[in-house]
Amino acid sequence: MTTMRDVAAAAGVSPMTVSNVLAGRTNVSEETRRRVLEVVERTGYRVNTAAQSLRRGRTGIVGLAVPEVHSHYFGLLAARLIARLAPEGLRVVVEQTGASREGELAAITASRVSAYDGLVLSAVGLDPDDVLAIAGDLPVVVLGERQDVRRFDHVEMANTDGAAAATRLLLERGCRRLVALGMPDLAALAPSDDDGPRPQGPGHLGDAFRLRALGVRTAVDAVPGARALAVSGVRSTLSGGAELAREALAREPGLDGLVCATDTLAIGALRALADAGRRVPDDVLVVGFDDVADAAYTVPSLSSVSPGHDWMVEETTRLLLRRMADPAAAPERSTSPFSVVERESTRRLLRTPDAT
Repeated sequence: MTTMRDVAAAAGVSPMTVSNVLAGRTNVSEETRRRVLEVVERTGYRVNTAAQSLRRGRTGIVGLAVPEVHSHYFGLLAARLIARLAPEGLRVVVEQTGASREGELAAITASRVSAYDGLVLSAVGLDPDDVLAIAGDLPVVVLGERQDVRRFDHVEMANTDGAAAATRLLLERGCRRLVALGMPDLAALAPSDDDGPRPQGPGHLGDAFRLRALGVRTAVDAVPGARALAVSGVRSTLSGGAELAREALAREPGLDGLVCATDTLAIGALRALADAGRRVPDDVLVVGFDDVADAAYTVPSLSSVSPGHDWMVEETTRLLLRRMADPAAAPERSTSPFSVVERESTRRLLRTPDAT
């Protein structure tokens, strides 16, 4: 049976270097990495993970449980977290929960049964008591907008402030008939709704969308003559965005600004607006939320709220490693910084008079 020492001897490196290569650490040259991996492939060497776990008291695996892996945002999050944890010697197993209580329970249970070193959980359907009862001593970092997870390390976006800033951008550009696409009824929001109960909608990100709606309403209420209505009722998909945009045009014929709960909805809305002959940005300004990679490549390119992706991944990593090292540490709650990235969808071009 081939051992790590055999691989090291054949590749002309130390066993520690082989270990670093197999763990995905970056302190190895590309030439050395290539040579080690060639020997591994030629010899059929396999890491004895059971023995490693016994020696180290850890598996080197972290779970990431998200509502859906095909989402623009969650796909981006998974890729960045995988890349960030690799230098720490940690690999990521992604679980799709379907935004359901059952799916989230299964992800936590699988993490415990498989003895994962920790779990990053985008909790939507579970109550905190469920997480406490099932997770046990498993290190857990909660992502997202749940307002009732103060007993856990928690990383969230600046949803209300980010949406308010995006709305102010449209108002400053002259928009006065806005639609909050994919968000709950603005008139039904209480002033203290950021601490209120958690209504869950078909978009499955009930808390996030509610907080973003609060930001839209706050910004609109500060501008005399401006008004906004909300259109929602579908999942956050491209087709859902197109469907909601068509409904928005029907309900608000004078629509001149769309504040979308996600970039995915916004990209779908761009298609529906084009089909309806409404030009962006000449007739309607559009802004999204999440600043996914596709936003820079739509036509026109999409303005969006960037929720601080790199910061969120760094903070999640810090909290996870801290929790793994000290299970008794007091929980922390962090809110990411944000910025509004303005692109073509909110920039009206200056028109010059026709030559005569």
